Amino acid sequence: MVQTFDLSGKTILITGGYGHLGKAVTESLVYHGGTVYVLARSKEKYLTAFSEHPENGKRLFFSECDISDTSSVKSAFQKIADQSGAIDVLINNAFYLTGQDPLSMTDEEWSYGIEGTLNTIYRTVREVIPYLKKSKAPRIINVSSMYGMVAPDFSVYEDTPQFLNPPHYGAAKAGVLQLSRYYASYLGNEGITVNCVTPGPYPSPKVQEEQVFIDHLSAKTSLKRIGKPEDLAGAFIYLASDAACYVTGQNIVVDGGWTSV
Repeated sequence: MVQTFDLSGKTILITGGYGHLGKAVTESLVYHGGTVYVLARSKEKYLTAFSEHPENGKRLFFSECDISDTSSVKSAFQKIADQSGAIDVLINNAFYLTGQDPLSMTDEEWSYGIEGTLNTIYRTVREVIPYLKKSKAPRIINVSSMYGMVAPDFSVYEDTPQFLNPPHYGAAKAGVLQLSRYYASYLGNEGITVNCVTPGPYPSPKVQEEQVFIDHLSAKTSLKRIGKPEDLAGAFIYLASDAACYVTGQNIVVDGGWTSV
């Protein structure tokens, strides 16, 4: 009998697994039985997030990894495979960028944002494929954004221009969607599924202190509220599980209806 949402026996890697959204996803993956490795640069931040978690050191681990560095990615994957015996699921959640102004962004800021939001995903996908080919249920789950699907409504930012969404972020996240479709097609004959999860408005706790901005975000959604991190986790459980074994090249949008109207 297929245990549809049971992740027991699966080794799952997640980049950015201790951040605002990543922490909730990581905790849910562990709750559903997965053995989870959080790939990141800061063990201190990992311990701040998970030192009190009952599965820390049992089914929840930190693995040092710098997604900007191919050698670091290769080393992390090899160490995890040696320790766990397999890699079954890769979740690409981390990104980095700098720069914001669409009129004065420098070439360097643009390139840095594309590198940190799109190229890093290509790098980890490329390097994980040999390991996934050995898995019985191989999965890649990439994280895009509603701004990879639609342009920002700039009226949302009129009162709080400090939160303006930058142009390279949406461009890179659109690239993530296409990259995912590409590899879903390319890797299909290997049985490797590649899908996306696309969040909507999930502002950080610090941003949530600006109530005017939160009101504008909420008004844009059909549900009239911003997303909570736990709202997002279920999509990852589904795509990582046996329930999604015939799903590939797809994009699950979890945006409260932002892009549906």
